[in-house]
Amino acid sequence: MVSTDAPTPTRIPASRYVVFATLAAAGCAIDLATKHWAFAQPSLAGGAILWWIDGIAGVQRSLNEGALFGMGQGATPWFAALSALAAVAIPIWLFGLRVALDLWMTVALGLVMGGVLGNLYDRVGMPGLVWGVDWPHEPRHQIGEPIYAVRDWVLWQASDRWRWPNFNIADALLVVGAGMLVLRASFPGQEAAPESPSPNPQ
Repeated sequence: MVSTDAPTPTRIPASRYVVFATLAAAGCAIDLATKHWAFAQPSLAGGAILWWIDGIAGVQRSLNEGALFGMGQGATPWFAALSALAAVAIPIWLFGLRVALDLWMTVALGLVMGGVLGNLYDRVGMPGLVWGVDWPHEPRHQIGEPIYAVRDWVLWQASDRWRWPNFNIADALLVVGAGMLVLRASFPGQEAAPESPSPNPQ
């Protein structure tokens, strides 16, 4: 009896490369464009707030020298190194280990990659901001020293007493992508296996 079972696919479709690259590039571009817009507004200097929904959501600029939502302040070099490592490791994991055969994982890691690149851009000082010139001087920095910090601008609060740390589009991409990874780990999907015809009697 000859088996007619279809082989499990091992070749990654070209569309998965397109999906990953598009999400990563678009996410990073949107993040950087919105940061540039927020930090170019003279009316937002000095911690001023532009409310979109009065008392709930708006725009307020801040700098984050830590990780997501302000954790680990002052450890920018470490987070920059981890971000650079992630930017290399994610494509290797996704395509080298054929994780991209799963579309859900491809989308999730594309979002994560966009967030990683957007914040890495800030952490290595690419925006060109300077302490005491583009941002008020802080004691732990020298005037004229380059700023190596993530630019945050999204303000959200439930009330004046309950306020979420300022964040940016890259942070949102990281959270959504990480959430998708957790869901996949919690509820692993089954790849649809091609149906095998009943074996013909000999």
